[in-house]
Order: sequence, then structure tokens, then C-alpha cells
Amino acid sequence: MTDRTRTIPTFADMAEATRLTQAGRLQEATALLQRGLFRDDTDAAGRSGPAEPHTIDLVATRIEPSGSPHATGPSEIPHAAIIPDRVREAVGQVVRGFGRGVAPVLKGFGKSGTHGPASRGPEPDDGQFVEGRFTGAAGAREYRLFVPSPRAGRRPLLVMLHGCSQTPEDFAAGTRMNALAEIEGVYVVYPRQTSAANGQKCWNWFQPGDQGREMGEAGIIAGITRAVIAEHAIDPSQVYIAGLSAGGAAAANIARAYPDLYAAVGVHSGLAAGCARDVSSAMMAMHSGAPGAASPGGRAGFGGGSAADAVRMPTIVIHGAADPTVSPRNGDAVLAQAGIDALTPLRETGGTGAGHAYTRTRYQDAAGSTQVEAWIVKGAGHAWAGGSPAGSFTDPRGPDASRAMLDFFLSHRLGGRASS
Repeated sequence: MTDRTRTIPTFADMAEATRLTQAGRLQEATALLQRGLFRDDTDAAGRSGPAEPHTIDLVATRIEPSGSPHATGPSEIPHAAIIPDRVREAVGQVVRGFGRGVAPVLKGFGKSGTHGPASRGPEPDDGQFVEGRFTGAAGAREYRLFVPSPRAGRRPLLVMLHGCSQTPEDFAAGTRMNALAEIEGVYVVYPRQTSAANGQKCWNWFQPGDQGREMGEAGIIAGITRAVIAEHAIDPSQVYIAGLSAGGAAAANIARAYPDLYAAVGVHSGLAAGCARDVSSAMMAMHSGAPGAASPGGRAGFGGGSAADAVRMPTIVIHGAADPTVSPRNGDAVLAQAGIDALTPLRETGGTGAGHAYTRTRYQDAAGSTQVEAWIVKGAGHAWAGGSPAGSFTDPRGPDASRAMLDFFLSHRLGGRASS
């Protein structure tokens, strides 16, 4: 019988971590702090307990509204977002205990990763936010479902996948998607990742067993989608999937695996489908960008086919140009996977005095229908654009990612053509 006892890294560990950080060897510094934070107790025979499994801490950066006393900018936190919460806490304790000698180097480590308690936020008066649970051959997950006030006819469904350390309640509050869904009469389901499946509650987008059809988490989320369709008045031609960060990467995987189930996909600060196969390749993709894997059979596009018909899954991508956690090159990889080379780009710029400037590009087919849309938000980090501070990991300065995604989704139907 073994267990793992929480400790605090020694000053020697902290000093070495500081040196590694100054040298740019951030992964080594992180690993050192993690080893120092937990020790394995041994049994009577002196055998060490097993190491904890690897997780990808694809955590978003919370951006406080301008003027907040806790505001942090991307320059303060270039790498802190990939440090697990428990390590940041330990670093903060050690820095406070040993004074100013270490603090300047590790300023961002103890500060930027913190976020407020999850908030359910105000829900629309006429809608309901109910709990559910799905169990299928691939596994089980709980979820929260927003049910809009009654409308005539069948309604659209949007699947929303939260980022690391978030919950469905937190994600709903931060994106304000339920308020928009009530206006449009859209059902929204938020699957819940568990700490048992991933220590940081990240969707395991980088694991091959969770990427394919009827496999692992992809199969579970598709099962939740089908269950909600069966239980409610959902239009099967208007089913969409989107996510933030690890949730965005998972959404891309699931959309590729189920082009017959989802009419469009939204990837906010995420990565292309199949761009990683293990922890090492995931870290490399996050840092430097990585192309998505080819569809089964080596064919282009989410649903397969030749280059001429590569766009089988309408796609909207939103990414902060100053994202320190997931390189913006990954947004370009999602666009390439969606087949933009066969489309005509129409670019526009926008922004307000109080918000971020942005570039919006609509990629249209020969008939003038927008099949792919990309938003690059200048100066923005790793957070949901235009979100509410009632939830974690949001940037209230806009543009409104939720409105942009919902507008894009509602212009597409499964097997149909987008409106111009």
C-alpha cells in the first residue's frame, strides 16, 4: 500500500527551477517543481509508490477587465498557464517564505494561474439549466443541459466543451452562451470532464484512444449528443460542437470523427484534429503549432474526399494573436484542415476603443456561401473573447466569440449549404 504525501519544494529546488526558467528550459523547471511538490511514501520493502499519470494542463489565462487591481497582461505570464495549479500554489508559498530573491523570476507562476471560484452566473428566467448523465459503451459522463423556453418546431443543439480546470457551470457563465441560446431557442449541452479521467479536468484531446469514432471521450460526447437529440425536440440537421482550449481541440477531433452528426464546429484557442498522439507531441503542438492528421484513408478535410471537396465540416476558428499557451499557428492548422485553399477569403477589420482590434476572414465557396470563418484577436491571450467575468478564463474586451459562433452555426445545416 503506497500513497503520495504533499510537500513543499526545497529552496535548492526553487533555486534550480529559477535557473532553468532564466535559461528558457521551462518544461524542466516545471518537472522539478512537480517532483518536489509530492514525494512517494514507501512500503516495508522499500518500494516506491507509482508516479501520477501525465496530464496536459491546457489551462486558459484569465484576463481581468481593464482597471482591475488584479489585471495581468500576456507579458507577465508567457508560460505560467501550463503549470499545474498545485505547483503554482507551492511556488507562491515558497516565494512568500523566502523573500524577494526568487520572486521576480517567478512573478507570473504564482499569479496568473489563479482564478475565482466557479460561478453559475445568472440564467435566463425562461430557460432551464438541468443536470443529466450519460452511460454508454465508451464510458459515462455527467452534463448540464440548457433547455430554452418552449418554441414551435424542432430546435438546434450546441455541444460546448469546457477548458481545463473548468466546469459546465463555470463555462456557461463565462461564455454567456445560455443567454444567447434563450434568444435563439437553442439547446446547449455542456459535458463534464472528471478529475479521474484527467487530473486537471482537461479533455484528453492528445490521446489516440479518445480521438476516434465510438472511442473513449469522442464516443462518450457523441453519445451524449445523440441522447439529447432523442430526448428533446432537436433538429438533427442543426447540431453543432464547439470548445475552448483543450475543449476546442477535442471538438475538432470529434467533428472529424462524426461528420454525419455535427453540421459545424467551433475551435476557440484550440488545436487541429489529430495533431498530437501523446504528451510529448501535445506539448510541441501547443508551443509551436502542428498540422492536423489526415482523415482516415489519407484524404483531405474533416470528412475525407479530394482537395476540391475538402470542406465537409463548416468551421469557425477564434484565436488570440498573443496567446502564450496555445500558439496561434494552431488556429492556422485548423483552417488548413478545413480546406480554405479551395475557398475565396474576404477580410475585414474591426474593434472598439475599449476592446481588442480583430481581423475577421470569411472563406466562401463558388456560390458565395461562407464555409469557414476565422477571427484573429489582436493583443488577446488564452481566454474566451467577449466573455463574462462571472466565469473563469474570459476576456471581456471582445469581440463576442459566443455571438460570432452562434451566428455562424445557425447559417449551416447538415447536408445543406450555408447562407451567404
